[in-house]
Amino acid sequence: MPNLRDIRTRITSVTNTGKITKAMQMVSAAKLRRAQNAMLATRPYAIKLFEMLSYLASAVERESYPLLNLRQRRLVELIVLTSDKGLCGAFNTNVLKETARLINELKAEGIAVSIVAVGKKARDYFHRVGIPIRKTFVDFYKHVKFEDAQAIAGEIIESYTNESVDELIIVYNEYKTVLQQTPKRARLLPVETQASGYTGDGILDKFIFEPSEAEILNALLPKYVENQIFRAVLESRVSEEAARMVAMENANKNTKDLMGKLTLQYNKARQAAITIELMDIVGGAEALAND
Repeated sequence: MPNLRDIRTRITSVTNTGKITKAMQMVSAAKLRRAQNAMLATRPYAIKLFEMLSYLASAVERESYPLLNLRQRRLVELIVLTSDKGLCGAFNTNVLKETARLINELKAEGIAVSIVAVGKKARDYFHRVGIPIRKTFVDFYKHVKFEDAQAIAGEIIESYTNESVDELIIVYNEYKTVLQQTPKRARLLPVETQASGYTGDGILDKFIFEPSEAEILNALLPKYVENQIFRAVLESRVSEEAARMVAMENANKNTKDLMGKLTLQYNKARQAAITIELMDIVGGAEALAND
């Protein structure tokens, strides 16, 4: 049974841990609010951009546009978004498991895979399992800017247009609620558009496009890819902060539960020590009396 000094040391250690987890919970809550605002601000633009892209794509031949053109899949590149830090529950584990499932599916079809790792956790994981990484981005979430998403988009668009890869898929955690973040895979290239049905007497006949629909579509396609990457990064960032806040809240509750158990253990040990001391005093008094 541990002595009083050991229990006191452990109580101090658990108390300090509780202070840290509480502080981290509060910091994550503040970051979560800012990240949510940034994420929500991008949604209206992304929705309208997708609608416009679908309108225009419905009236053109996809084969004429490299970023729309489907081709046989020989090499698929995965852009995997994880965090740079831990202490965020199953946030990284979930997205890496989803990536592993996708890799197995592609390999079962005889398709080669390359990786773009965003975040230290993705980089470390793929190094550990021996999967080659073509490009790594770390410390990406300190100051998330649209320019960073543009840099990634520019690189993957170049890889796709020069036919180094045949398809690009992004894997990330999609934010649902504070308690739920779902791993999601989305195809970036070739660009997926919705069957809009806006031909005939639809929107393309109601508006005059200047410059032409083809020129607008050529300009919108790269912007759409940039926007999709930026949205995924923001979703991942919000999901990370939500997962970390919940993990730290649970850790804080656990430290309180452990403190209660340790306090009870300390009181029992202290009572036992006092009882032993009293028994020694009584025994000594009886021995003196007998003398």
